[in-house]
Amino acid sequence: MAKKINKIAVLTSGGDAPGMNAAIRAVVRSCSYYNMECVGVYRGYQGLIDKDFEDLTARSVRNIINKGGTFLKSSRSEEFKTKEGRAKAHKNLIDAGVDALVVIGGDGTFTGGLYFNKEFNFPIVGIPATIDNDINGTDYTLGYDTALNTVVEAIDKIRDTASSHNRLFLIEVMGRDAGDIALNSGIGAGAEEVLLPEEDQGIQRMMDSLEKSKKSGKTSSIIVVAEGEKSGKNIFQLAEFISQSHKEYDIRVSVLGHIQRGGSPSCFDRVLASKLGVGAVEALTDGKTNIMVGVDRQKVVHVPLETALKEDREFDQELRRVANITSV
Repeated sequence: MAKKINKIAVLTSGGDAPGMNAAIRAVVRSCSYYNMECVGVYRGYQGLIDKDFEDLTARSVRNIINKGGTFLKSSRSEEFKTKEGRAKAHKNLIDAGVDALVVIGGDGTFTGGLYFNKEFNFPIVGIPATIDNDINGTDYTLGYDTALNTVVEAIDKIRDTASSHNRLFLIEVMGRDAGDIALNSGIGAGAEEVLLPEEDQGIQRMMDSLEKSKKSGKTSSIIVVAEGEKSGKNIFQLAEFISQSHKEYDIRVSVLGHIQRGGSPSCFDRVLASKLGVGAVEALTDGKTNIMVGVDRQKVVHVPLETALKEDREFDQELRRVANITSV
């Protein structure tokens, strides 16, 4: 019989994502609703080791649903990667009377939670929060929708100046291993070409696309480049390569960088965070552990952490086909 959960700790780890605060809020208020205590852990797994804890109540999380980032702060802990570090973290949780842990983050966060659960059989539930949308078992991760809208808004503004000056813009967006931001923003902003980490087609298709654009009479172009694309060139080298054969373009490079992580979360991310925060607490009270709460066709689902961390994530070939058709 599973131990009754009376006190839950919550932390955010890894890269921040819009919607993390909303998720923390939902966890804390769910604990209050079900008459449980909640502890906030500052600075992720490092905070577990340093016992950087604070008791949270429903009023502690007022006025944060609209704020980006995470008020609990986030970090990457090298010490937690050691058995000694994890043992210290476990002792601190036990000493604080904590019965279960909700971790909000991406694959690194879930990997840490997986090790922690296996070593100490400590109840863990993960909430997927990463702008890359690269977690298996959930349609969306927290922060992805907000980041996507930030990128599209930026590209729209860049297109205005590209059109005014007969310019070709190469725009780099985040996505080392997953091209969701690049592909969706490329379609949404009307890019002529999108370079993705999931494809290894060199840069010939990009050059072919530019040739087609030139023949069709286009005087400006937008190319969206995911930071992990496989051409073997960084975005500045790509710009130089293009300039050698397309003298007609005034080429510019724009790296959007960490602007994609910030900003007030979209309504979609706020609602998603609320659903997943409530779902995480209810999963723990139902005796579930070592799982992630995600969404599948708008329904909250429970996914084993091992499944969430699998690397064979399916690439959306249909969306790529749509991008090819609409960029002619």
